[in-house]
Amino acid sequence: MIGRRGIVAGLGGLVAAGAGFAAYGFGVEPFLRLTIQHHTVRPTGWPAGLSLRVAMLSDLHAGAPLMDEARIEHIVARTNALAPDLVLMTGDFGPSCDFVTRVIPHADVARRLAGLRAPLGTFAVNGNHDWWEDPVAMRRGAGAVTTMGRALEAVGIPVLRNQVMRAGPVLVGGLESQWAFGAYRGAEDVPRLLEQVAGDAPLLVMAHEPDIFATLPGRAAVTFSGHTHGGQVRLLGWSPYTSSRYGNRYAWGHVREDGRDLVVSGGLGISTLPVRFGVPPEITVVDIAG
Repeated sequence: MIGRRGIVAGLGGLVAAGAGFAAYGFGVEPFLRLTIQHHTVRPTGWPAGLSLRVAMLSDLHAGAPLMDEARIEHIVARTNALAPDLVLMTGDFGPSCDFVTRVIPHADVARRLAGLRAPLGTFAVNGNHDWWEDPVAMRRGAGAVTTMGRALEAVGIPVLRNQVMRAGPVLVGGLESQWAFGAYRGAEDVPRLLEQVAGDAPLLVMAHEPDIFATLPGRAAVTFSGHTHGGQVRLLGWSPYTSSRYGNRYAWGHVREDGRDLVVSGGLGISTLPVRFGVPPEITVVDIAG
């Protein structure tokens, strides 16, 4: 029989454990950890002999003290050390959390990201917050250029708005946010992107939100997405909440469906609440080969 003293001790242990988990989730994992998450992808029809290392950075959510200038510079340096052939940035560059005490100007964020080095280039797309934090672009609607987009292009980083560009042996396509004007109300235009695809070079597609993957044609060799933050809280490979209509199906990691490949980054910053548990900030590295 367990006595009162044992029950009190047990409850005390649970409270202490809960406090420890909370301290880790709110104070350690979101701000002090940075992991390199590696995926190896072998897309259907990928050219034999072509290997490509892609570094994906997603959901930076720059703003002090959570994501200050020094942390951005550290992320850039860690990314460069991985020697990627290509860097893809899948949106949400600005803050989206009430706990940000100092907003970093877009020009300062872009200037630091311009330090990324990859022989085939660095490319970006807008995320939903890049739209939501720009009321002028929101009023102008689809086709508008966000202030974050202008800042990145000013330092030489192309921001693909339903566009395709050549990057050495591959094509890089970028879709506008599927949440540009609110949840599931987007500015993406898949037909416009696909009509720019010519020849047989592999097509890599950036789409901030992963849900579009369910309907993308097989012409897209690999789709790169963020947005979900891996759920920000992930327990035994399961996220209680994700910002995807498909729940955990596209929450995080490498997904292969019907011979098509999707890689969803857990992202770097935080949204809504300053918490991460079981899904630390990550630089996503994707090695692609035939």
